[in-house]
Amino acid sequence: MTTSVPTFARLGVPAPLADALAPQGITTPTPIQHATLPDSLAGRDVLGRGRTGSGKTYAFLLPLVARLEASGTRRAPKRPRSLILAPTRELASQIATSLEPLAKAANLRTAVVFGGVGQKPQTDALTAGVDVLVACPGRLLDLMGQGFCDLSAIEVTVLDEADHMADMGFLPMVRRIMEKTPQRGQRMLFSATLDEGVAKIVKQFLHSPVTHEADPASSPVGTMTHHVLEVAGSDRFEVLLDLAAAPGRTIMFTRTKHGAKGLAKKLRAQGVDAVELHGNLSQGARTRNLEAFGGGGSTTLVSTDIAARGIHVDEVALVVHADPPVEHKAYLHRSGRTARAGESGTVITVQTPEQRHDVHGLMRAAKIRPHHHTGVRRGAAILTELAPGERVFGEVPDRAPAQQQGQGGGRGNGGGRGGRGTGQGGRGAGGGQGRGRGSRSEGGQALDGRDSQGRGAQGGARGRGGAAGGGARGGRGGQGGSASGSRGQGQRDGRSAGGQGVSGGGQGGSRSGAGRRGGTSTAYSTSSSGAGASRTGGLAAFSAGRRGR
Repeated sequence: MTTSVPTFARLGVPAPLADALAPQGITTPTPIQHATLPDSLAGRDVLGRGRTGSGKTYAFLLPLVARLEASGTRRAPKRPRSLILAPTRELASQIATSLEPLAKAANLRTAVVFGGVGQKPQTDALTAGVDVLVACPGRLLDLMGQGFCDLSAIEVTVLDEADHMADMGFLPMVRRIMEKTPQRGQRMLFSATLDEGVAKIVKQFLHSPVTHEADPASSPVGTMTHHVLEVAGSDRFEVLLDLAAAPGRTIMFTRTKHGAKGLAKKLRAQGVDAVELHGNLSQGARTRNLEAFGGGGSTTLVSTDIAARGIHVDEVALVVHADPPVEHKAYLHRSGRTARAGESGTVITVQTPEQRHDVHGLMRAAKIRPHHHTGVRRGAAILTELAPGERVFGEVPDRAPAQQQGQGGGRGNGGGRGGRGTGQGGRGAGGGQGRGRGSRSEGGQALDGRDSQGRGAQGGARGRGGAAGGGARGGRGGQGGSASGSRGQGQRDGRSAGGQGVSGGGQGGSRSGAGRRGGTSTAYSTSSSGAGASRTGGLAAFSAGRRGR
């Protein structure tokens, strides 16, 4: 007797939604999806407990989209129809990416809101009206307070990785948000663990929830192997370097942002293409690094615990705890980045003799029985066994943000002011030519500009004129009296930290200014009266500035 393989259609998923997932190779439900979909599609509140990588994202996206499509309610400005709360911007972004094919199939409009970026695109999207809002709690509360988001029309609410939101102290914000959603709406909560804080949220906001848990005994976690490598402190980095240079995707975890940055830098210096992920990065840098790692451009990602929940990348062969975590939940969440969706994976904890007791307690709390290896050094046979393949070292590409071309401009109030010193050359090749012209300057004497430096004029009491310097920043001019107006333009070559330009002396008071720029990097110049010049050389960029009276 044969048992038929369950399909999304048999679980009640509408055919257009199931068809939308097929091109991505998603045709068979995972255990958590198989367990929860019949109840969630029926409109019941659901509490899903499944480890990271179990497929829980589509366990809530499929019923959410199906319900919105069936209800037929029209979206309204600033009143989203459904809400998905996530603890980190990376996770929110990846949920939105997973949502795209389903939203397209159902003709739904979506938006993502999180901090660390400008809110204008987010408020524009909310004002236009959205069906599905994916949000981090902090930014959402901010937008609600500004009147850009009203949750009174929410039909479905999802809390994803609720335990991580509890770890990050977000539950008070989550509670305030949930209180603004209608009681009649469907609510789903997914969490790897059910701690006291999460249990209170469940009790307060979920109505007779149906609880489902993916059985660890039958889930892919069995394909994950755990090892502890004990190393001398002096050998720690060499062992990490050996593992990072092996083929395949590797994620290394550190306890601190400083540790993640430092380890990634040292790996790159040794020829391993490593990128970092931590809270100090800008959103653009975080996105670039995740794309480089997920797309295969970089083979090693060094991350902190806080950023760990946002990493949803398949085919991660190796997870390395470069710093053992403080508590067992962090160990489980870190380790969940490998052995995802039925794949096998290896988890390695690197400890020094001084950390032996702490790691033992950590493993016992996590109910893990790892394989122990002592006296491990670079080149040891166990390293090749755990991370097989030829070690690869080479030239690491520069992953700095690409310079953008374009124009931009603006008007505003402000005044130019001469500095007190001499303009100086910046770092590297860069700099340019500055031109300025002025009038009604009393008692000022222009001084010449020199390569990489120049001095401005000493202006009179009513000095009026203009000068602009090329380079990453304008040079400093002499002192002078207050007046208005300056006009100049600078052209510079070089990197973003190019030579400083020179500006003449004197204060230039101005009520408004407008500028436009283009080229490969941004140039800033300080304008005042008088004239000066500086020169260096490099890639061309053009900057023009104007200040009115």
